[in-house]
Amino acid sequence: MEPPASTLDIPPGWAGFAKTLYRTRRPPVVPVSAERLEAAAREKLREWPDAFLFVFDSAGTGSTKEANYAEFKKWRIIPRVLRNVTTRTLDTTLFGVKYSSPLLLSPVGAQTAIHPDGECASAKAAGNLGVGFVMSTASSRSIEAIARANGNGPRWFMLYWGKERDVTISLLSRIKRTGFSVVVVTVDAMLHGWRPTDLDTAYWPLNHGLGTEVGLTDPVFMAKFGLEPHSEDTKGEFPYNAAHIDELIASGDKIATERAQLGQEFFTQVTDTGKTWENLKDLRKYWDGPIVLKGILSLEDAELAIEYGVNGIIVSNHGGRQLDGAVPSLYALHQIMQSPRVRAAQASGNFSVMLDSGVRTGADVMKAIALGAQAVLYGRAFMYALAVGGTEGVETQIKATLAELDTSLALSGFTNLDDLRANGDKVLVKFKE
Repeated sequence: MEPPASTLDIPPGWAGFAKTLYRTRRPPVVPVSAERLEAAAREKLREWPDAFLFVFDSAGTGSTKEANYAEFKKWRIIPRVLRNVTTRTLDTTLFGVKYSSPLLLSPVGAQTAIHPDGECASAKAAGNLGVGFVMSTASSRSIEAIARANGNGPRWFMLYWGKERDVTISLLSRIKRTGFSVVVVTVDAMLHGWRPTDLDTAYWPLNHGLGTEVGLTDPVFMAKFGLEPHSEDTKGEFPYNAAHIDELIASGDKIATERAQLGQEFFTQVTDTGKTWENLKDLRKYWDGPIVLKGILSLEDAELAIEYGVNGIIVSNHGGRQLDGAVPSLYALHQIMQSPRVRAAQASGNFSVMLDSGVRTGADVMKAIALGAQAVLYGRAFMYALAVGGTEGVETQIKATLAELDTSLALSGFTNLDDLRANGDKVLVKFKE
């Protein structure tokens, strides 16, 4: 016998995700627990362990990655009760544009290493839910293919700001034409981080061209070698089998050899250790939309970003993947938000502050918002969900994160993120070790 229809009505808002699971008695396609999701991804990729470790890995001893998690645990929430929290919103405003939630998927490259649809699957999931998607220059799908998959979703482009100006201009032209609205300049990856696990396995998909599809489909980059750009539908192979590709190259396979050579050249061109703050003026000539710097950890650099007319910063240590021993991102956010200059720029609406690195749960998102962030990016969690369940897996993981955020907001006595941020010093307390 079917239960009365009224008992199947799902309440509005993201928190309704939990009641949907309870009432339909259908478990989610991926675990909502961060720990169990990671374990599920490891199991899913058991035949390709290097691919899992490529996502899981961190710099050096892993101390930065672990410090990120530890810092979130130090901050505790002080809830207020007997407040009417029936109607809630997770809206946030960035660069004068309203977003339906503060969550964005971090730029992660070479996603076809863990799922055949790669970035197109995660971009589609984000677009379906109206959540921001940040595409990496190191994507294993083309700009055009990812834009199509993302539909009408808000999308940004993370630019590895390289040596060749004409290639940079071409990339900016392509993203503008395909509806990307914000350029995110990663400033903490002018060199690849020291990642022992990847080094011990010699696992680097970009070495064979996987993760350089943006370059392989770019007419300006390819013209440098007298070649036509690859099809917009080109994608990195899954599963990525480095040994097999090495065999093809050794046997003289022209396609594999050319792809590897072009991939290595593209990655060389899109990294540059010589860029300075003054070069931002040159970048502004070719992009009239918001420019955001990702990888800011110091108060001084946050204030320099304001001075140089940048539209926002993402406080980030690259998920602990670049510099071993760096400060946790949440610690850096708290320090940066002590600056009257940063707070004034944020209040004016001309400067947006966001956080990335160490975020695993909706409660983590809430803590970052309470400490001053207007938006929060995360990477490993949605990548694990991608490996396990593709587009549906990523959608489920996003829903779970926003449902926990919505629930945490209500249980803390707040109905919107602006009020939470304005009362952050009353909401959070930091426990000493």
